[in-house]
Amino acid sequence: MPFSVKNIPSRLLAFTLTAATLLPGCVPSKKYEDLKARQASTEQGKAEAERQQRKAVAELQKATDELNEMRLNNKRLTDDSTQTGNALRRTRQLYTQLTDSYDKLLKNSDRELANKSSDYNKVAQDLARREAELGELDTSLKKNRAAIDKLNADLKTREARLAELEKALAEKDKAVNDLRASVANALRGFQGTDLQVKMKDGKVYVSLSEQLLFKTGSTKVDPKGQQALKQLAAVLETQPDVNVVVEGHTDNVPFSRPTGGMQDNWDLSVLRATEIARLLTTGGIQPERVTASGRSQYVPVAANDTPTNKAMNRRTEIILTPKLNELFKILDSSSAAGPTPK
Repeated sequence: MPFSVKNIPSRLLAFTLTAATLLPGCVPSKKYEDLKARQASTEQGKAEAERQQRKAVAELQKATDELNEMRLNNKRLTDDSTQTGNALRRTRQLYTQLTDSYDKLLKNSDRELANKSSDYNKVAQDLARREAELGELDTSLKKNRAAIDKLNADLKTREARLAELEKALAEKDKAVNDLRASVANALRGFQGTDLQVKMKDGKVYVSLSEQLLFKTGSTKVDPKGQQALKQLAAVLETQPDVNVVVEGHTDNVPFSRPTGGMQDNWDLSVLRATEIARLLTTGGIQPERVTASGRSQYVPVAANDTPTNKAMNRRTEIILTPKLNELFKILDSSSAAGPTPK
């Protein structure tokens, strides 16, 4: 069966290249280059998935903040419109009073009109000024009403996008919960200290102990472990929208007698992850959905200070991540709509 690894650290590659020049039977240069390329591809894919998840959460928070700001702007414009309306009514009352005064002046005699000419001119000027103010208030009121209408329309659009985003996130969470339940049910006979199924950061983690899968120092899965992986593959085969990452982990005990094929815990964790990935694809999962990676001793779940804790660290984690295509479409749509108008 061909040696295939999708993720291998650069230090291991450099060490393997050096070992290849010193020991017969080591990994050829072509395989080294292939391992290096796969390592870069896997790291990039993993970083992109984490970036997209952070982006989803940041966009949701941004949409919520913008919605709150729009509501404040809407209230502020509504208050301004109320004040403008009150001023308009007061001006109209004054306009009516001035008009009545003007009519009374016209009814007076020529002598009274002459005597009141000064008052008339003053009233006429005041009336003209008030008419100009009335026109300005009408224009301001129309602008405020137009701004309120536009803000309300934008607010409805943002609320619809936010509701759509919340719905997509809820559906994603439900899909993860359903996936965890399906996996836990399929592996019910294996659960305990050797196999655990849990959720973390919107993903399902299936943790399998070394005791369930491998003999000490071996990269070949035992029959019981093969049965568990077969049952897991049967569930994941029906979940085409779930990506699978296989991570191999070890304790910090170094190899006592390295071989040409395995020099240290990096090699062991990578080869074990690759073997499990191969069994999952043999069980029916499309290979393009599966990524194998070795984490060596550097991501422990307990301190390597007792035999029990070291056994806990010698594990394989199968990380199941639902694809977020629909969620990213909504985020792209929201970004294309542009910023909320002030």
